Amino acid sequence: MLKDVYPPEEIQSLQRLIFEKKLGLPLHKIYLNPDDPVNPEKAKIFIDIVSQLKLQKPIQYILGETDFFGLIFTVNPQVLIPRPETEELVNWVVKSTNIKYPSILDIGTGSGCIAISLAANIDSAKVTAIDKSIEALEVARGNSIRNNVKVDLFNVDFLNSSINVPNAPFDIIVSNPPYVRDVEKEQMKENVLDHEPHLALFVSNSEPLIFYSKIAERASELLSLNGCVYCEINEAFGNEIYKLFQESGFVDVEIRKDLNGKDRMVKAVWRNGQ
Repeated sequence: MLKDVYPPEEIQSLQRLIFEKKLGLPLHKIYLNPDDPVNPEKAKIFIDIVSQLKLQKPIQYILGETDFFGLIFTVNPQVLIPRPETEELVNWVVKSTNIKYPSILDIGTGSGCIAISLAANIDSAKVTAIDKSIEALEVARGNSIRNNVKVDLFNVDFLNSSINVPNAPFDIIVSNPPYVRDVEKEQMKENVLDHEPHLALFVSNSEPLIFYSKIAERASELLSLNGCVYCEINEAFGNEIYKLFQESGFVDVEIRKDLNGKDRMVKAVWRNGQ
């Protein structure tokens, strides 16, 4: 039923997810017991899921949840589906943080996957998360409860400099901001373009670095001296983002590639021009 819509390896991945989430069985057990009957009610659920997949609705939205950094997050069309590259960003922060009681800000939290994963994996971290979308914050609030961690959530339009960010200053700022240019829409898959929130994905062609510029602009207000910024980035702008932070009072700026060899993350240390 899906062979005309998805490649074989993706179908196998979808199959695994459906069986695990809806039958509670890992795929190898299905293969070992191919003749075991499936409850008719379960079969009806499978057919319904496949029907939605044929319309290219993301499996994570169909199932209502996804795995991220060892935790399970509720997701819906109000929030971006967490990506493996973002797990790499979170891992970088976790591995690099060695201060006690760090104060962390997540800008554009969406589902809360970054903020909650950091709160769960960095001892005694005080995590604040902000988002422009009230609907996204409701999802993040539910996920913080689901994963039994405390995150302070606030409705803040970060690009509006007149709005204060509560709990500042911070030792660490993390963000996976919108960074896909409008001109790049035609390169994106339909299941992303038609279903995921454009507010969390796209920036105008004329201001592709607007969120990074705003982080740099507000650094003296938001960051402690020697505080660190970690951001996910558009692979096309690694050099530009490097220069932006370097020229804005940051030092030790580092662009890091993801597992696919693409410039995908930046780290910079705030030194206030010193």
